[in-house]
Amino acid sequence: MRGSPRNLCRVQGMIEEIVNRLRGKLIVSCQPVPESPFDNVASVVAYARAAEASGASGLRIEGAANVAATAQASTLPVIGLIKRDLDDSPVRITPFLEDVAALCDAGAAIVAVDATDRRRPVPAAELIGEIKRRGRIAMADISTLAEARNALAAGADIIGTTMSGYTGEGPTPKDPDLDLVAHCSRLGSFLIAEGRYNSPQQAGEAIRAGADAVVVGSAITRPEHITGWFRDAVESAAKPSSPVLAFDIGGTKTLAALVRGREILERRVMTTPASVGSESWIGAIASLSADWQGRYQRAAIAVTGRVDGEIWSSLNPETLAIPPDYPLGRRMGAALGAPVEVINDAQAAAWGEYRFGAARGRDMVFLTISSGIGGGIVLGGRLIRGARGIAGSLGQVLVAGPSGFVRLETLASGFGIAKMALEAGHAGDARSVFPQRQRARGGHGAFFWMRPRNWLPPWRACKRSSIPNVS
Repeated sequence: MRGSPRNLCRVQGMIEEIVNRLRGKLIVSCQPVPESPFDNVASVVAYARAAEASGASGLRIEGAANVAATAQASTLPVIGLIKRDLDDSPVRITPFLEDVAALCDAGAAIVAVDATDRRRPVPAAELIGEIKRRGRIAMADISTLAEARNALAAGADIIGTTMSGYTGEGPTPKDPDLDLVAHCSRLGSFLIAEGRYNSPQQAGEAIRAGADAVVVGSAITRPEHITGWFRDAVESAAKPSSPVLAFDIGGTKTLAALVRGREILERRVMTTPASVGSESWIGAIASLSADWQGRYQRAAIAVTGRVDGEIWSSLNPETLAIPPDYPLGRRMGAALGAPVEVINDAQAAAWGEYRFGAARGRDMVFLTISSGIGGGIVLGGRLIRGARGIAGSLGQVLVAGPSGFVRLETLASGFGIAKMALEAGHAGDARSVFPQRQRARGGHGAFFWMRPRNWLPPWRACKRSSIPNVS
């Protein structure tokens, strides 16, 4: 009898053996696009054999005929399912008891059923019960945590996040539902992550989120989809992109430019207005690009200081005094009528050098000395912003001054050097510190050279604990 103690022990042993084979492993779904050149038994078997040869530990196969042929050709455990398009139910995966019977007879070790809470011809609990009665492992494809709990209560052995993103009325999400994986991992059952895992990185994230195994399908066995992804990426890159409105707001000057890729289409400059953050200040910055309205769909602002999301605040008020926790992104977005990205100016410059400049494609540290002193770090193709948004900000390192430790930026920036010059009897301001600026204006102005103060310490005097956090 199917329900005898001996049979139950055998089934339990089979469950333990198979889940141990699948734990921490990849399962490949071999389901061709319907009516495609690969939609035949021979192609499904070929996909399955290639997956096994490449290190997959399990297979997910649709259709009783495909399951039977694959089970004969492969030593891997097969998750079997049957898809149907029903007129009176949105449920597609193994909706009938006879489907369960056909898959069990075909040799599926695991039978997957749709266990979502939707209108259906047969309750999910009955389907799960039939799988168990036939001595197979029951996998419940769910879309919510509540559905997972219900499926386990009905006797499901395995939970799959297969249906997440496919049961609502809105558009299907692009990325997998890692949150659902994390929630379901706390239920204690064997958990398979499935649905839109289209990169190795996403598959790894699923395991880190708590999945026991991951099913990957389209990214491996649907060349029509893979070709489409590459086609879209290539054709999108080949099309001229819309210009981006870019601002660089510094302590002494503000620049605006329309930028497309690496090309600057137009640019303008103005003295940075006083009263940072006021309505008049926002209006003055926005007016610099007023006649460009309609030519851009988004904007970016590079600013001195600390940036945390859209919030802008001072790193060194002596360089530029900024109102506390100022929502620059939201305020400028409202003035421009476009979404705005805000980034520290030195970090933006570092990224520009990485993308288009001397450090193209290489790990780098960038240092800029102007009105203030800033820096940026790019490692492994990623701009490092740091836990507090100030990674690479060398100007914030503390050095010993005559009255105690001060920020390096206070002493060695344009503002700091100009201040020391005034104390020494020289005329000038931050704009007159750097000779290239004077040459750009066609003269020497008030540029001066100063001998470093004998109290300015060597680098070894910097407090190690003050180095900006790059974690």
